[in-house]
Amino acid sequence: MNPFEMVVLIVAIVMITSVMRARYSHRHRQVEDDPAERVETLRLKDEVKQLKERIHVLERIATDKESTLSRQIEELRDGK
Repeated sequence: MNPFEMVVLIVAIVMITSVMRARYSHRHRQVEDDPAERVETLRLKDEVKQLKERIHVLERIATDKESTLSRQIEELRDGK
């Protein structure tokens, strides 16, 4: 391959890459600008927050029951 062909090949690769990058960037911006998508994203974030709070409460209940059960067993052993 001579140097001229190499330069043409490099320029073609750079052009194709820049076109693909511009196309992807344009699609990505359209999704972000869509108000319906923004509303859906906020709704999903709120739902995730609520689910995390529920998990936290369930974890607290699960660990509290274990310590309560252990304490009750110890009380029965001690004869209280």
